[in-house]
Amino acid sequence: MSKRKLTKQQAWRIERIQKERMERTQKRADRAEETLQSSDLGPETEGIIISHFGTQVEVEGTQEPHIGQSTRCNMRANLGQLVTGDKVVWRPKQNEGGVVVARADRDTLLQRPDMHGRLKPVAANIDFIVVVIAAEPVPHANLIDRYLVAAETVDIPPVILLNKCDLIDEANKEELDSLLSTYVDLGYHVIRTSTKDEQGMSALYDFLQDRISVLVGQSGVGKSSLIGTLLPDIEISVGELSQKRKKGTHTTTTARLFHMPSGGDLIDSPGIREFGLWHISEEELLEGFIEFRPHLGYCKFRDCSHEQEPGCAIREALEKGEISAHRFESYLRIRQSIRDNDAF
Repeated sequence: MSKRKLTKQQAWRIERIQKERMERTQKRADRAEETLQSSDLGPETEGIIISHFGTQVEVEGTQEPHIGQSTRCNMRANLGQLVTGDKVVWRPKQNEGGVVVARADRDTLLQRPDMHGRLKPVAANIDFIVVVIAAEPVPHANLIDRYLVAAETVDIPPVILLNKCDLIDEANKEELDSLLSTYVDLGYHVIRTSTKDEQGMSALYDFLQDRISVLVGQSGVGKSSLIGTLLPDIEISVGELSQKRKKGTHTTTTARLFHMPSGGDLIDSPGIREFGLWHISEEELLEGFIEFRPHLGYCKFRDCSHEQEPGCAIREALEKGEISAHRFESYLRIRQSIRDNDAF
């Protein structure tokens, strides 16, 4: 099918919009540079990005005399896109505000695609992705595997949190224990909690101490209740959580970093909670199953599909019990969803 030709008016309109965007970007850069050259800027100091507001970022000081103080700052034009969790060097103005002049290297970066399919950074320097599932209904293994693979793909260690443990009884206990034992055997850390009767919450508090974490999971698993418990009495103004209803309002995907009273930091936004498999290749999918890794590259054929070919190292590991049947089935289902462009 031939590409639709734009009319002169359409082409002119697109060109005008692009020109206006470039002009706005240049004006912001010029303002930041003007501020940077001004004599009322203080010495360089360190901080962390708490949130992003259009052309400005909110920086919290991590060095005296600005420790714990939040400041709205402009950014130098050559820094690229700054995101929540970025560690930066900034210069405060004498009256108010400041300018971010440098960004430290990122340990990790969480991205998601924008409406045009381009990967957009959401948050940086996350220590753990906490995959939240619920005791009832019993979660599907394939769902858990999708979140684990997504976390492994961005090199951020995942943790499995079984929430609503007050709903565990004789009818579902055995099935849940069997399900989770697979992940414990693989070396994944599993935490069990209930916000209703507080069981397991002390273990969760201890785990989150001195770390930056995000919570991900499907609707209905209790993420909002967990966040409300971890961040009591905090009015979240950017729409992640309705304080009255304890429900996600999903009015923005802007990520924000919160300090938990029990210790540690939590980065939250609907855009992060909906984290999933986007723009992942089949090669990355294989790497995302950690028990597959020792066998990769040992198949007889380089283009092995790991289905019926002789000398397939993955299937040999499956037959030896080194890879579980349910994990291999998850791999096949996720691979098919990627081919169908239907990975969440």
